[in-house]
Amino acid sequence: MKALVLAAGLGERMRPLTEHTPKPLLAAGGKPLVEWHLEKLAAIGVREVVLNISWLAGRFPEVLGDGERWGLRLHHAYEGPTPLETGGGMLRALPLLAGPDGSDEPFIAVNGDIWTDYDFSRLPRQPAGTAHLVLVDNPAQHPGGDFVLGAEGRLVENGAPRLTFAGIGVYRPSLFERWREVVGDAEGAHDDPPRFKLAPLLREGILRGTVGGEHHRGQWTDVGTPQRLAELDARLGRAAGE
Repeated sequence: MKALVLAAGLGERMRPLTEHTPKPLLAAGGKPLVEWHLEKLAAIGVREVVLNISWLAGRFPEVLGDGERWGLRLHHAYEGPTPLETGGGMLRALPLLAGPDGSDEPFIAVNGDIWTDYDFSRLPRQPAGTAHLVLVDNPAQHPGGDFVLGAEGRLVENGAPRLTFAGIGVYRPSLFERWREVVGDAEGAHDDPPRFKLAPLLREGILRGTVGGEHHRGQWTDVGTPQRLAELDARLGRAAGE
């Protein structure tokens, strides 16, 4: 199974920390945020990881090398100076993630700017539909949540409680089969390469009943501000000293 780490963001809310360092390479608990993911992915048997990169792209190979230290092979999918958003970035990386002969083999995708104690071994190797999302309780900065987890682990459009997408999921390339129709004339959709968000594709999949999920009740942090990064670093430091 292959994996994608979404690492192309500009990190504007993290300035000045991201003026010389991409957000996924900022350190928490003594190592870059992305390294926590690479360790988890290697531990469950993933051997090939794609990083989609844009801002300060050259820093990734400088810091991470070729992945050999984790038993991984790293591929870098450069998106140009303007990130392609989650959907566009994933679409561009599909040739590096698809199975043999373009088969619909699932892959893991993780946001590079989160930290969690979620056990990646819980992710399904063969999701029943086109995607399987990990959801968490709504953080203070996102009280409205994103999705509703319905019966039998299926995401549904309406209901309560709403939960927040953790930025961890398993996807099949077939999720993108109708992306042009679903995304329509959204800003950036007609660019070359196209730039669009993943959320419309997920919501369309939810309406068709092809998106599943689970609720992670453990630790999770969206490292979106310098304050949250400092709080995470302090917490991990205390845990290491116990």
